[in-house]
Amino acid sequence: MRELLEEATLAEQVGLDVFAIGEHHRPDFLISSPQVALAAIAVKTERIRLSSAVTVLSSDDPVRVFQQFAEVDLLSGGRAEIMAGRGSFVESFPLFGYDLDDYDELFAEKLDLLLAIRRSERVTWTGRHRAALDNAIVWPRPVQNPLPVWIAVGGTPQSVVRAGTLGLPLTIAIIGGSPERFAPLVDLYRRAFAAAGHDLADARVAINTHAFVGETEADANRAFAQPYLAMMNRIGQERGWPGAGREQYDALRSPGGALAVGAPEQVAEKLLWEHELFGHDRYLAQISVGAVAHVDVMRAIERYGIEVAPVVRAEVERRDASASAAAASAGAGAGASASASASASASASASASAGASASASVEPASVEPAST
Repeated sequence: MRELLEEATLAEQVGLDVFAIGEHHRPDFLISSPQVALAAIAVKTERIRLSSAVTVLSSDDPVRVFQQFAEVDLLSGGRAEIMAGRGSFVESFPLFGYDLDDYDELFAEKLDLLLAIRRSERVTWTGRHRAALDNAIVWPRPVQNPLPVWIAVGGTPQSVVRAGTLGLPLTIAIIGGSPERFAPLVDLYRRAFAAAGHDLADARVAINTHAFVGETEADANRAFAQPYLAMMNRIGQERGWPGAGREQYDALRSPGGALAVGAPEQVAEKLLWEHELFGHDRYLAQISVGAVAHVDVMRAIERYGIEVAPVVRAEVERRDASASAAAASAGAGAGASASASASASASASASASAGASASASVEPASVEPAST
């Protein structure tokens, strides 16, 4: 826990924008309650935004989730965010008395209640998986109105459409394969967002991948490869995935793979390539994947904030300015007045991750720790 607080504090010191912490209920992960850890981080930091990554809303109580994140928001002066998801692990369902057969319905119903609480301090609501509320008062209220709620998905089109239809920002976790195959999901989200009548300028997308920044490529592999493969193979054995070795790791680390691992210039190049694919607003780098040594995580966060994030920010800003100028020129040439947005992501940022489950962003920057 002390190491996690050190990683979060360093993320702010090196200029990253977001620190996010995952929720897990198993021995190989540290955090079961992101809200508690984020509250501790809130009083040790001043600027960095604080998010879950994710809150497993399906097996939680939306009233308590809102109240606890409202308190984090108050402690932090308006920096809290909820990243809600159905969860890629299922341990919380039997632990809290829920049936996995209700997996989809639980999330839809509880998200509906969470958003109702976010809209009003007095809530009347009825569902199947929780006691009804009749003009109930939900306190405290957060500094931010509304409290930001992101929807996190792993690749299910229905979840992407849900986020777009509700007008909520979307986070896509890419943990394997090629990021290119997720581009249609981002397009689907934006189409659903617009079709529901929301202003497309308000659509926000975050991309989350495993990442690690070393002084050199060899340095990054030395610190990250073995813990990464050990964790993925442990989880893969539970789920019936085939085993992975150095060949698979190197393929994922290649220019078209999902891992953003290498020297600072290699990681920056990977993030900028992904921005070309998605035009996203935030990138979340999950750095402490498996038992990566704390000293190595700290060095990776420092390099990410000092050597990677500024490069990504500057290049995205340059691209957006160039696209805006080109659009304005085209409009003037057609004899019409035009106001054009440079890209789907008007602002760009870069981020990092740490100890328990943290993330990084292309928004200007973030961090997300994973496992211990």
